[in-house]
Amino acid sequence: MSYPEAYRYTKEHEWVHVDGDHATIGITDHAQHELGDIVFVDLPKSGSKVTKGHTFGSVESVKAVSDIYAPVSGEVVEPNPLLSKHPEKLNEDPHGEAWLIKVKLASPSEANDLLSAADYQKYIGAE
Repeated sequence: MSYPEAYRYTKEHEWVHVDGDHATIGITDHAQHELGDIVFVDLPKSGSKVTKGHTFGSVESVKAVSDIYAPVSGEVVEPNPLLSKHPEKLNEDPHGEAWLIKVKLASPSEANDLLSAADYQKYIGAE
């Protein structure tokens, strides 16, 4: 799996794609692979606040329930409506169609502290 160069990554296996003062957040291909078959996704509602490093939802697979951590802080503009009916899409397209939430960023520069695609791939290779 190649990881999109324009995204930034966390050591908790989330990604963020910043576009101006907005960002899209999801989980990585590595995360969905480790989780196995995803059966439920719990996401915050529009208007909710997320804080960098804090949980904002969870992903449930046949193996376990895992918390999702915010890679950046901001206000949820939109949770992905696709995942409420089709959580399995996270196993199929975690870096595309199966994004988790879109946020209006509190501080766009927060993403600068995250891993690049190359650094993330080195990190998961070392795990």
